[in-house]
Amino acid sequence: MLRSCVCLRSEEDGKRRGSSVEDASSCRSSEIERVGASMQTLGPSGQPQSVSAQTTTRASSLLQLFQRKGWCKHFRKPLRGMSASRAEKTIRAAIFIQKWYRRHQARREMERRCNWQIFQNLEYASEQDQAELYKFFNDLIKHMPQAAGRKNQHHAESNFSLLDEKDDIMDELGDTVNAKIELPIRKSHIDLLIDVFRKKRGNRLHPKYVALILREAAKSLKQLPNISMVSTAVSQQVTVCGDLHGKLDDLLVVLHKNGLPSSSNPYVFNGDFVDRGKRGLEVLLLLLSLYLAFPQAVFLNRGNHEDSVMNARYGFIREVEGKYPRNHKRLLSIIDEVYRWLPLGSVLNSRVLIVHGGISDNTSLDLIKSIDRGKYVSILRPPLTDGEPLDKTEWQQIFDIMWSDPQAVMGCVPNTLRGAGVWFGPDTTENFLQRHRLSYVIRSHECKPNGHEFMHDNKVITIFSASNYYAIGSNKGAYIRLNNQLMPHFVQYISAASQSKRLSFKQRMGMVESSALKELAVKMRDYRDELEDEFKKFDPDNTGCITVTNWCYVMEKVTKLGLPWRLLRDKLAPGTDSHMVNYNTTLDLLDTDVIMEAEADGTSVMDALYANKASLVAIFNIIDADNSGEITLDEFETAIDLLTAHMPGDYSKEEMLEKCRMMDLNGDGKVDLNEFLEAFRLSDVQRRQHQDENIRRRSEVRSTTKPSDPVTELAERIHRNTVIVETDIDPSDCEAKVIKPK
Repeated sequence: MLRSCVCLRSEEDGKRRGSSVEDASSCRSSEIERVGASMQTLGPSGQPQSVSAQTTTRASSLLQLFQRKGWCKHFRKPLRGMSASRAEKTIRAAIFIQKWYRRHQARREMERRCNWQIFQNLEYASEQDQAELYKFFNDLIKHMPQAAGRKNQHHAESNFSLLDEKDDIMDELGDTVNAKIELPIRKSHIDLLIDVFRKKRGNRLHPKYVALILREAAKSLKQLPNISMVSTAVSQQVTVCGDLHGKLDDLLVVLHKNGLPSSSNPYVFNGDFVDRGKRGLEVLLLLLSLYLAFPQAVFLNRGNHEDSVMNARYGFIREVEGKYPRNHKRLLSIIDEVYRWLPLGSVLNSRVLIVHGGISDNTSLDLIKSIDRGKYVSILRPPLTDGEPLDKTEWQQIFDIMWSDPQAVMGCVPNTLRGAGVWFGPDTTENFLQRHRLSYVIRSHECKPNGHEFMHDNKVITIFSASNYYAIGSNKGAYIRLNNQLMPHFVQYISAASQSKRLSFKQRMGMVESSALKELAVKMRDYRDELEDEFKKFDPDNTGCITVTNWCYVMEKVTKLGLPWRLLRDKLAPGTDSHMVNYNTTLDLLDTDVIMEAEADGTSVMDALYANKASLVAIFNIIDADNSGEITLDEFETAIDLLTAHMPGDYSKEEMLEKCRMMDLNGDGKVDLNEFLEAFRLSDVQRRQHQDENIRRRSEVRSTTKPSDPVTELAERIHRNTVIVETDIDPSDCEAKVIKPK
């Protein structure tokens, strides 16, 4: 039986009937699902009907329904002189338009979800690499007890006062802004910093003022408790912001729309101020200045990216080096001091917990309040213990509140996507809230399309304040305003709105898609040789083509990204038919200049590890069992025995011992710290030489074999859509919308 759904407004109602946002979105979702399935409809006789017959039957049924119910009298004037057949054609056309629109919406939603999955899976896959460092240290300490109480010698310099105002800050090469900052920081200084930072050029403060702000902030933050207590007793409201990730334009939009902090307008900034964005240092300096100017109205929580190990991988260290090449080491050391003293969370009116990541089934606020947070310069490295035994329980407590994510199902399990923290379910949230007498949890840590999300029966709220996070138009940013009754109001916004307004919808979707493909292709280049080898296993005749199923199998087997490869086949292997895939087009795309240049701009795990020598020093100290400053082959062998027993890998004991002998550069039978670090540097040099040789070889092949037109066209489109022109920041150039609570 054929069903028809008609939405009308009857004359007797007298007022318009409404439905909730959830009902409307649910209706649209079910319509999209129905449109996505291709099926026939049975007629009265049970035989399949053609589309034309279905449409005619539906149109006739609708017309009869209008006439029988007397609804046509409302349209009698426009229908006057219109025959029944003409009315049928009108309704039939409306049905065709509706069907086309629903299919269009379904395709649009499918593309959006596909692009979003690419961005999110790539982000989590890269974080897994960093989380492996924490696991490595954790396992070393677990199986090498002598290392648990070792003080990290790398931070012996902390005994010297990094916060000494008489340190040697040198003048930088090039121009710096002639803006004088002095203590105490006042509102006039905030206005000056905003005016300086919003300009695209000439926005560097003199390094002595940067050091001044960082030192003063570290001194002040050191006096704060681990959990800040926030109240609306005076202000009657509070604003909570999520991840900013170096997006200065979003921070300026928030301050422009919501006002500067004050006793009547307090803020909580929930971590992840730096990394990924290009203006992380300006964001950090502005937030610290706001805290110094309004200490009772600005509360800063630590996120998982307030960590030098993460900064080495995701760009912040490179940003500071680029802006202050002569002073970056000193400034980064002071920034580490700021990180270690940032509070771990906030509690609002003793009823709402605000932390960066989330909770676990073992999270205890009483234990977190008692932790000496100054020991955790990096959350991914063993804390400073001053010779005392390491308490792994408190280390895990901090790790869980920084890295965890909520899940829809019950339970609390390790977060395999990020490789760190846990997934906590509604039962974990309910037990935690009851145990601590709280109403709900506000957290960040995850990018959301609309900037915010409710989970666990509205008891977990995610807030993310960086708009255009993955690409222009990829997502909205948001912040929360909570009143005295702790009822949340959300403000959504998109910064640099004029850039997207000039683009058509197709152009905006193309920019997001191109950015997603570029990120994916850069990640795939890490596996380029392995992909080629696996493709050829399914192509014994060397035809250059394999089946779609085999292509998808190889892509997932090698990359392990969990993406919808069948949907991506047309993008990553353009110009192929529906049954076979020319895998050479995929490899050609990875060898284009656009992708190789993007890869060169990135930072590998080895780059991050070597750039952050503190991690290597910590590993050296753990293996150096007798604390002699040198590692003997016996100590190496002991460490290898423990590693192979508890963390089995691809290398045998003999192979690892041989690598240890190669570290002994002077042949004295021992490896000191310099030789240990030099071995990693040489390994990195060899890796780069190998990459350069592969690039040169493939360039020679490309010079003789020109990539196909579809590949060239795709590479040009990716390059065209991902070029960003930097301009002065205009906080008023935004689109904002207030979303009231349900």
